[in-house]
Amino acid sequence: MNIGFIGGGALAEALIKGIAEKIIDAEKIFVCDFDQTRVDHLNRTYHVNATLDAESFLDKIDLLILAVKPKDAVDALHGIARLDRKTLIISVVAGFPISSIEVVFPEHAIIRVMPNVAIAVGEGMAAIAPNARVDADQLDTIKRIWESVGRCVVLDEKLMDAVTGLSGSGPAFAFLMIDALSDGGVAAGLPRGVAMELAAQTVLGAAKMVLEGGHPDVLRDRVTSPAGTTIEGVRVLEEAAVRSAFIEAVVAAAEKSAALRQ
Repeated sequence: MNIGFIGGGALAEALIKGIAEKIIDAEKIFVCDFDQTRVDHLNRTYHVNATLDAESFLDKIDLLILAVKPKDAVDALHGIARLDRKTLIISVVAGFPISSIEVVFPEHAIIRVMPNVAIAVGEGMAAIAPNARVDADQLDTIKRIWESVGRCVVLDEKLMDAVTGLSGSGPAFAFLMIDALSDGGVAAGLPRGVAMELAAQTVLGAAKMVLEGGHPDVLRDRVTSPAGTTIEGVRVLEEAAVRSAFIEAVVAAAEKSAALRQ
């Protein structure tokens, strides 16, 4: 399988790194970017076939990943309009619906993906929405690609705004929580570096316990002793309506995503 990228920015680079390490050889990865500096960086760092001109590899690829900014998406699609209809198209363009891609490629299998920033460290979360022309083998291939940089779920495209609000914006909410926990540690007497490490690893470990099958409520009860330190902290959080604030933050981000799309 040969994979082509239109766009060689940070998101594309994180994917290239994961794909080259876990799925296919770097020599089978082709990248087009308008910036010569990015082209040189990708060639030098990952030994892929990066270029300023997509025409040089359109006939060679089995799968194309569209990874450009939303304002550049339509022009990018028209620039590759001769793409063979057997080539699977993957779009990671934020807020860009499958229907907009089908205007240029009405006969192609197309998958829209909403990833988050954590793919940069191999712990990303992505939602995958296929159109009706995507078959089971193609879907399995795309799942393997995204699992090379984290986890993925397959959803209906109409849920992408909700995904944006939760896992797309969610890292920022988690960063805010880690920063606040770290501040709490400093207020309690810890050095800043120690407090930050304790906060970040604590959140990472708690997340891993949930992903391994534990329900947050059950896990919380396990570490919440009667009249102990943890329940005292939980009580303060509940009084401050922190739970409600996180819920409203996700809903607000999802609503903003929908408004921007329209």
